[in-house]
Amino acid sequence: MSTWEPDSDISRYNRAPPGSWHAIPDAFQQVLACALEIAQASNGAYDPTIGALVTLWGFGAAGSPRKIPSATTLAAARETTGWKRLKLRQDGTELLQPGGLQLDFSAIAKGYGVDCIVRELQRMGVASALVEVGGDIRGYGHKPDGEPWRILIESPSNGADDDHSFCIVNLEKAALATSGDRWHAFEQNGKRFSHMIDPRNGVPIRHATSTVTVLAADAMRADAWATALLVMGSDEGFHYAERHHITARFIDQNYTRIEERTTPLLHTHLIT
Repeated sequence: MSTWEPDSDISRYNRAPPGSWHAIPDAFQQVLACALEIAQASNGAYDPTIGALVTLWGFGAAGSPRKIPSATTLAAARETTGWKRLKLRQDGTELLQPGGLQLDFSAIAKGYGVDCIVRELQRMGVASALVEVGGDIRGYGHKPDGEPWRILIESPSNGADDDHSFCIVNLEKAALATSGDRWHAFEQNGKRFSHMIDPRNGVPIRHATSTVTVLAADAMRADAWATALLVMGSDEGFHYAERHHITARFIDQNYTRIEERTTPLLHTHLIT
């Protein structure tokens, strides 16, 4: 599922000719099914077909320059995206390449990897573990002293003492993922453009929300929902998370001020 490996299943699919069908292994099927579920539920705020847009803005494996694309090239890339273009055989084992569609599982595959490790540890009889892959974390059981796993959620700093610098959660029987816009970005014409692209318009997000953390039963869903809610931003995303009972924390950066919003469910996990 790595777009950085030329012989991976996803890379072979992405460069396949239009109209071709491709057998996809079980793990790929599981991730794709979850990705489509969240794409539909989020009305496209999360979309696994965003690969062409990621490449166009210079954040993909192709090594394209990071710059603002022309309106023409942006429109052309958007024509190749859209989760509704994905078509599976009835049994879900084969996927159609409609032409130019570029899958990207970067916002979900790490979480799936965490879940795979947890399942294997449990199969081996490991009673307690804390597993982390690229910032996605899942815990079960307890620490050796019997206390629950405690995780410090990263917060941006405004250089002053504030109440939002520390947020510690209990990660017993839960997974956690954080999406943020500050790790990969470029500046052009005095504006900053991050790698967090809104699939609905093909442009990097511009709102004040800088990070979103989601807690869920499994890391795969926490990973994808953190991305979806970050794309929505705290105005749309917070109310969406409340309505759909998603455990989430939003951090907005408004110039020198940091604002935190948490859904009610998060308070059941907080350690004070």
